[in-house]
Formats: sequence, structure tokens, C-alpha cells
Amino acid sequence: MNLEVKWLEDFVALATTQSFSQAAQRRFVTQPAFSRRIQALERSVGAKLVDRGKTPVELTADGQLFLVTARNVVEQLSEALRHLRGLDPSAGQVLEFAVAHSLAFTFFPQWLHALEPLMGKQSSRLVAMNVGEAMHALREGKCDLMLSYHDPLGTLQLDADLFPSLHLESTRMVPVCAPNAKGAPLYDLDASGETELPLLAYTSGAYLGRALRLLLRQKPLSLRLKTVYETAMAEGLKGMALHGQGVAWIPELCIDRELREGTLVQCGSDQWSIPLEIRLYRCTLVHKPPVERLWKRLARDLERQQRINHQLGVDAVRI
Repeated sequence: MNLEVKWLEDFVALATTQSFSQAAQRRFVTQPAFSRRIQALERSVGAKLVDRGKTPVELTADGQLFLVTARNVVEQLSEALRHLRGLDPSAGQVLEFAVAHSLAFTFFPQWLHALEPLMGKQSSRLVAMNVGEAMHALREGKCDLMLSYHDPLGTLQLDADLFPSLHLESTRMVPVCAPNAKGAPLYDLDASGETELPLLAYTSGAYLGRALRLLLRQKPLSLRLKTVYETAMAEGLKGMALHGQGVAWIPELCIDRELREGTLVQCGSDQWSIPLEIRLYRCTLVHKPPVERLWKRLARDLERQQRINHQLGVDAVRI
């Protein structure tokens, strides 16, 4: 295999712009010359990397997988050159996080703060997006780490060997609504009768919406619910619920203050709660030093905590 670094840089530029003409301009070459270099890369790799029949240009399945390696090689080469030139190889390195919207402004800040003893003075960048977009970013090497809820149905479609994950925390999604003048829920999921209940729902593509539909599919409550509003954002549902517009299932970490202050109240028993697991994902093809260090420390801490929990369980059984 005879690969040239400039071909890898060309490929990354093409994946970013999704346009041969724009990528050629970015790489300061003519479009025909750029196209020949991409073809040379494909011949060297032995696989078709680009689907030229689509506009904008899309990568093939092999191309998506190879993109992670290409980005990694280009980045590692840059680090080596900085080191040889006497520069700090870690200077300018930023940990890129793709984070689910409902975790970006609640869980992530405090979790990142707690990581300071492990990471030191490490720069980081957060991009909030839906889980599908975050998964795409992780697959294409556009982020170093993905923080999202674990999908027990496997709809994330991530190979566990290529994209391992670490359990960070367990939480749940609970049904809430605004209170009445006496502080009781405006709507009661456990009340008997035929009273129709307004549902503040997630859109069909939202992960939290899939989890909710799975719950309601197993319960007769769905017959009493009428969708009056939809959004993909938990924060959007919270705003509508605060104004008394209906019942919404929202992760507890998003409404902790509202529950404490009583501006939102749980409007159903625990049978209507949905367990959630927060996980951190990475790609094993990426060998960025800060990612490697953080992952090893987190994995080691998690293993130690599991041993402690197991020992406590054994001791409890003995007692």
C-alpha cells in the first residue's frame, strides 16, 4: 500500500465539504487534479470510498469507516511534527464532545467539572445535537467522545467492539405536569375513568420518544392520551408543562430544580417511570492521547466501583 498524506487530507476535506469543487478549492488544486487524487487513494486502499452518484457527495460504508482512520493519521502526524519542532504536542488539542441535547446543559457541565482531577487543564468543546447526529459524528470521526442515553433496543446501531461505551450514571424519565392551586397535579395518570389527558410528546425520531412509546405500548394508559404538542427537545416539553399545557415525560436531571420548587410535580406512580442509563462512547480507531488517558482512568474507576459494589452485595447476603 502506497499512501500519500495529502490524499488523506484531501479525503478529509471532501468528507467535510461533501463537494469536489469546494474541497478542491480548500486544498488549493484544480477540481480535475483533486478528483484524480481521490481516485488514487481509492486504488491504494482497494475500496470505493465515495459515492459520486449523489449530490451532495456521500461516503460509502467503507469510506465512513476509513474516514475515522484518515482523520486520526492526519492528526497524529501533526502532533509528531509539533513535537519535533519543540512545541508542546498537547498544545491546541481539544477534546471534542458530541452530547445529546438533554444532557448538554444539565449532566455534562457537572460531569466535566468532576473530571478535572483526571484531565488536568484540558481544553474541550461541546456540540449539542440529537442522538442520531451525535452517532453520525462519532462514526465519521468528527468528535472524540459521544455522551448520550444508552439505547437498550439497539437503535443506535453501533458495533460494541468498534464503539465501546462506559456507564456513567443511572437516572429515569418521569411523567410531570404543572400543579393546581393546592399543589396537586393538574393531571393524574393513576386516576380511573375516561378523562382524556393532553400529552406533550417527543417527535418520532427522538430517542426519548422511542423509549416512551415502548412504555405506552405495554400499558392501557395510551388510550387516554391525546397528543397536543410535539418536539424533539426535552427542554421544549418542560416549558409547555410549566405552563399547564399537559403531561410530559422528562429526564429527572432536566427538572431537578422544578421538582424541588414545586413548579412541576410528578403526576403518576413509579410504574410510569422509564429507567435511563447515561453512557460515554468512543471509537477504537481514534488514538488521541487525551482520549486514551481519560478512557483508561474512567474504565479503571468504573471497574473499582463495580468490585466495591459486588463486595458490598456479598457482605449484605452474609448478614
